[in-house]
Amino acid sequence: MQRVTKFVKYLQDFGWTPIVLAPLDPQYQALDASLEKEIPADIIIRRSPIFEPHNLYKKFVGIDKNTAIDVNVNQREGSKPSLKQRIASFVRSTFFVPDGRIGWLRSAVAEGVKITKEFPISAIYTSSPPYTVSLIGRSIARKTGIPFVAGFRDPWSGFESSTPDRWLLPRLLDEHLEHTVFRDATKIDVAWKGIVSDALEKYPELPKDKFVLIPNGFDSADFPEKDIHQRAKRIRGEQFVLTYSGSMYGPRNPKSLFAALELLIKRNEIDPTKITLRFVGRFGTEIHEMFEAPLIKPMIEKFDYVAHNRAVELVSDSDALLLIVDDTPSVAEIVPGKVYEYLGAMRPMIAIAPPTGAIGQLLKETSGGITVATSDIEGQAMAFKHFYDKWLGGEETSATMNIQAIKQYERREEAKTLAALLDLVSIRK
Repeated sequence: MQRVTKFVKYLQDFGWTPIVLAPLDPQYQALDASLEKEIPADIIIRRSPIFEPHNLYKKFVGIDKNTAIDVNVNQREGSKPSLKQRIASFVRSTFFVPDGRIGWLRSAVAEGVKITKEFPISAIYTSSPPYTVSLIGRSIARKTGIPFVAGFRDPWSGFESSTPDRWLLPRLLDEHLEHTVFRDATKIDVAWKGIVSDALEKYPELPKDKFVLIPNGFDSADFPEKDIHQRAKRIRGEQFVLTYSGSMYGPRNPKSLFAALELLIKRNEIDPTKITLRFVGRFGTEIHEMFEAPLIKPMIEKFDYVAHNRAVELVSDSDALLLIVDDTPSVAEIVPGKVYEYLGAMRPMIAIAPPTGAIGQLLKETSGGITVATSDIEGQAMAFKHFYDKWLGGEETSATMNIQAIKQYERREEAKTLAALLDLVSIRK
């Protein structure tokens, strides 16, 4: 959502005026009305009806209709899903291909074709997941002959964080749909390199030069201090504040970090009364239980889901930031979008992720923090103590961050890259 919103905000600076096609009254995991101000007043937004299966799913499995599915229906480690959950999972994986937004396909394609007849559209751009959006872009392109850039923030079929386990026939259908989008798209924009290697491993006949890397980023306009050099400076507070912002559940959890902190406390290497562990966002039940650990609980400060501008304030008002990625086999290539916003805040990170993976490489490039493996409890303890000792000694925790390397990830620069890609494929040439 942030990626597309910022593209819409800045593309006009580089000669492109977006017309946005969005669903009418869809269901979202969270809503932030404050982001409406990001959209320029003259942008045309068109909407078409969508059939949403989520309320039926929630009613069937006995979940409150206001519960966010992505956090609270995840099963605890070692627990067994109920019969209703197994049935619902089978229905989802069998009939909602490629995802639960497939009920938007027909109306969106019709509205998209209508837009191309009303306006001089020179290119089509989509951003997935949900992967239904890619099918919409592909279908409009097929019907109109307009060049189509398919954007991907995550891989498609088989990606652990985005797609359910499917049996043979729906899996083959999902892969077929994925292949047709990759094949038919004029160009493919990816948010991180691992998406390219995933696609080429599945479909080696695809030309590598069809893929263009446009990383996620940050928008300096979002921060209380607009100037990045000013953001690097922080007045030392009475507490050392480590902040995590975002959702957390299942394999993405602070268990290893809490074990590291308990180790430091028992060794008298840190003073827990001087530490605040701030968690901002939506968290699964098992995470809330981890917050209750006797040595950890006094340090915890929790905020429920907040508007983006408030989340940015809380991140900026920190001495260091916590990043945790899912402890799964595919995680080495993943670079979550919030990594860049953390960098833009000019606060160093403790990243619990593969040190030799994409996040580790990015933090080395930017001097943006320390990356430690999930299994390395002592390493996490030392990373925390490194920044805690800096704060204790009155040093700027961000002093060694590479501002020039970080500035290249400004959202406006990424919109410029997308505009150049659209120039390349455009029928207006």
